[in-house]
Amino acid sequence: MKAIAQLCWLGVVSVLAISSAVAQEWQGPVKLGVLNDQSGIYADLGGPGSVEAARMAIEDFGGKVLGKPIELMVADHQNKPDIGANIASRWYYNEGVDVVLDIPTSSVALAVQHVARQANRLVLFSSSTSSDLTGKDCSPNGAQWTIDTFSVAHSTGLAIVKSGGDSWFFITADFAFGHALERDTAEVVEKNGGKVLGSVRHPNNTNDFSSFLLQAQSSHAKIIALANAGGDTINAIKQAAEFRIGERQKLTALLMFISDVHSLGLAATQGLLLTSAFYWDLNDETRAWSERFYKRRGRMPTMTQAGVYSAVMHYLKAVQVVGSKDPSKVMEQMRNTPINDFMTKNGKLRKDGRVIRDLYLFEVKKPSESSRPWDYYKLIATIPGDQAFRPLQAGGCPLVK
Repeated sequence: MKAIAQLCWLGVVSVLAISSAVAQEWQGPVKLGVLNDQSGIYADLGGPGSVEAARMAIEDFGGKVLGKPIELMVADHQNKPDIGANIASRWYYNEGVDVVLDIPTSSVALAVQHVARQANRLVLFSSSTSSDLTGKDCSPNGAQWTIDTFSVAHSTGLAIVKSGGDSWFFITADFAFGHALERDTAEVVEKNGGKVLGSVRHPNNTNDFSSFLLQAQSSHAKIIALANAGGDTINAIKQAAEFRIGERQKLTALLMFISDVHSLGLAATQGLLLTSAFYWDLNDETRAWSERFYKRRGRMPTMTQAGVYSAVMHYLKAVQVVGSKDPSKVMEQMRNTPINDFMTKNGKLRKDGRVIRDLYLFEVKKPSESSRPWDYYKLIATIPGDQAFRPLQAGGCPLVK
């Protein structure tokens, strides 16, 4: 009996030791990691600007949480899933990073989402847009902060179809994001009486779009849709002008950022419809925050950079309330707390990881309509969050019952 009692006591001590170790693990300094493309085709829409947005959030929060300084790490995933997953794994397991942020390139995002779940750490996406992140590949550890392929398809795509663009040809980036954007948009087109006449897929970071544009021209589709982003979108639009595509067919960039418009100029982008979760000149609050950002970066922020700030602030507030970095408790607090900041009003983080917030349909101004630098958009419509995003039960997320 004495031996049994000793074993029981040892068992209790072991459980208490494990519980104490877990508690200590969640009491250390908060470490954030911005993982994105620092110098490639997505650097302008996220890149160093997303890092700056994270720094601004840390500073605005006071630099500390739970009595300890907030630490920020940065890495370039080079738009490669294996590199992104390896960095995330090292950060989570070896360097104590609590949450990874931003992550353009949806194939990288999907890989990091898996690592985060295995490591029981959090990941907050701002530049990743594949709707699969909150659909079949959803995770209790992940949240998608700005837009996604479903919302782009059901705003920009639907607006174009309703205005008479009923035949489409897609030029699509050949990875998870491009596939999802083409799929979600094609579904909208066909449900609303339009037709998809064909598609062609191009490698990431393509310099020569001539063969793809020729195939699109030969389809005689009314709409040639670019299901890509960043540098690929910029290159495709520049070369489309050389092929004089706008004379008989209309080119549309399904995912366009203000950094793309700035690079191309209004003469090349005027009249394009686009969907955004943020615009610097939308109201007094967006202008005030964006002017602070501009003083630090010399550029107005993109929606994904604003999204990084918003995600960091919401996360830090949850940690402060919970009194711990425990991922499940922090995520629960984030879901239970409305998101209210300069970018989002009465936003909500759903169980599938989707942040529900209003989106905006913009048209790019003509050069004659722009009164100052970065004055690029005019608001066409505000799309309520419950209409902009996929219904909770429709995404196939295993967390939703």
